[in-house]
Amino acid sequence: VQLQASGGGLVQAGGSLRLSCAASGRPFSSSPMGWFRQSPGKEREFVAAIIWSGRNEYYADSVKGRFTISRDNTKNTVYLQMNVLKPEDTAVYYCAAGGTIWSVYRYEPKFWGQGTQVTVSS
Repeated sequence: VQLQASGGGLVQAGGSLRLSCAASGRPFSSSPMGWFRQSPGKEREFVAAIIWSGRNEYYADSVKGRFTISRDNTKNTVYLQMNVLKPEDTAVYYCAAGGTIWSVYRYEPKFWGQGTQVTVSS
């Protein structure tokens, strides 16, 4: 299984970016998918997750109202639209798939992708 994330980059505060993560090796159309991030000196933290059908989405409080997670099961791909970006959103963003969403803030994936750097300048 491979999860290939893309779309990171440098953006000014208030700007937008869209991350994509394409999965290969097995279908995830019946599994949750999501995003985590890690800033220097901090632990990796949950950002957003979405159930297999896309009908339910879960967000960390810090991104709620600014970020939107979506998926295209025909492409085995999950997206993260990030709007009104803040300098504190600067991090390496990791996509994840499979596993279990235990609660609104607790998603334990089975598979991890490589990270993509997002840098927000003030």
